[in-house]
Amino acid sequence: MLAEITIRNFAIIDRLAVEFGNGMTVLSGETGAGKSILVDALSLILGDRADGAAVREGADRTDITARFTLADAPAATAWLADHELDADEECVIRRVVAREGRSRGWINGTPMPVRELKSLGECLVDIHGQHAHQSLLKREAQRDLLDEYGQHGQALAAVQASASRLRATRAAIERIEQRDGRGESRIDLLRYQVEELDALGLEPGELEALEAEHKRLASAERLIGDGQRALALLYEAEDGAATERLGATERLLAELSGIDAGFEPIAELVGNALIQAQEAADSLRRHVEALDIDPQRFTEVENRLGTLRDIARKHHVAPEEIDALTERLRAELAELEGADEKLAQLKADEQSQRKRYLEAAQALSAARQQAAEPLGRAITDIIRSLGMPEGEFSVRVRADASERVSPTGTDHIEFLIAANPGQSARPLDRVASGGELSRISLAIEVIAASRTRVPTLVFDEVDTGIGGGVAEIVGRQLRALGVSGQSLCVTHLPQVAAQAQHHLHVSKQVKNGQTRTRINTLDDEDRVEELARMLGGVELTEQTRAHAADMIARAGQAPG
Repeated sequence: MLAEITIRNFAIIDRLAVEFGNGMTVLSGETGAGKSILVDALSLILGDRADGAAVREGADRTDITARFTLADAPAATAWLADHELDADEECVIRRVVAREGRSRGWINGTPMPVRELKSLGECLVDIHGQHAHQSLLKREAQRDLLDEYGQHGQALAAVQASASRLRATRAAIERIEQRDGRGESRIDLLRYQVEELDALGLEPGELEALEAEHKRLASAERLIGDGQRALALLYEAEDGAATERLGATERLLAELSGIDAGFEPIAELVGNALIQAQEAADSLRRHVEALDIDPQRFTEVENRLGTLRDIARKHHVAPEEIDALTERLRAELAELEGADEKLAQLKADEQSQRKRYLEAAQALSAARQQAAEPLGRAITDIIRSLGMPEGEFSVRVRADASERVSPTGTDHIEFLIAANPGQSARPLDRVASGGELSRISLAIEVIAASRTRVPTLVFDEVDTGIGGGVAEIVGRQLRALGVSGQSLCVTHLPQVAAQAQHHLHVSKQVKNGQTRTRINTLDDEDRVEELARMLGGVELTEQTRAHAADMIARAGQAPG
């Protein structure tokens, strides 16, 4: 669960450190104080998109660190072990966002991409936002909720894999059938091109060898002339060749060595240089004598290079790409020549894959049908306790009769509601008012959260649009979710706040022209004062305080 979060220079927070306990923790405060900023900071830690605008005015960067305990987080523990990041029953995630928007992340001190922060975060925290009901009207969201409730992950994965294979096979069939109209003419062209390229008889490495030989033959006169001049300077010059001068130098140094031993190593070096110069002269003489100006060979090489370059231009490739072009055209020819046989095999594969896809889709549909009724009953029970005593929620699963292949199966999922007696069940977007939709959304959030294995559940003002006794029931539902883990609730309702085991107060202060958010943990006395404020009234009275104290006392005696 979330043990602590430390925030620096985020929005209107300069420095803030908050510790959390298990059970239910509520955050309350005046409107505009920044109650949801803490949720936003936590979302950033868990991989939400970074925005430089979130950096506090006047600061260079936002720095947020969250510490989690892992005793009740087996999925997160396994994730850390898989990534070799496990450490002592705790996990520390850090995120830094610069003013220009650049972002960096760390897990247990190791730099990690933001996508990994998100992947790990999904094992640690589940955030339910105040606008969740807006997505509830989308059929895709309804399908996902049913699959999550029914824990259909394995059946859904089987459908996705079957759909992917079937789509790939159909695409291959379509490619072959699209070529059928021009298949014969394309085969004839490919045969001609492959025969033409094969006739070149291009050997591996031949192009590079021809270019090197062409360069050498084109410069033959210079190679011979300058080679002979170099030989003269080295060995044959009458006015002092290099070897002659080295020999004279060696003899002179040998005489000096008899007087001063310090000349001996120098004389040895010169002697070695003389030997190397003589060997170089011999090698140079042999190479120059072997050089030959052969106009006929030069013409042959030039013609061969011209042919290769012409073929390359014809096919719009570089000369060095001719080999690859030949293999590519040969492969396409083989594919077309065997298209009929391959098409027959692909169509046979399509039939068997279609059968397996339908089997997987039907298994998923059966699982959805089985989960639909208990999900409808569970949500009906909650919405009836939330001020819709005659409400009836149901989930309709209808099979798609078309040939459409979808990775999500062949079902149309639809959430229906009958809000009053005598009314037939109709889709949510046609019946539910804003208040009703908010309550239905909250019921679904509670059911979804009760099925999750994530240890920390965050509810950001999901109680909007309700009040009175209904609000107290909502508070009890949220408190119950924290029994086996941890629930954090941002709320403006005293009935919800009274149910919490821990209460954090969010306030906004202006000092020296700077606005800052503060979060304080309330003790029993301060908590009564805060609930009295939430109950309303310009001035707090003893009666209001007594009401607040009574709400807290009754919440402590409530089941769960």
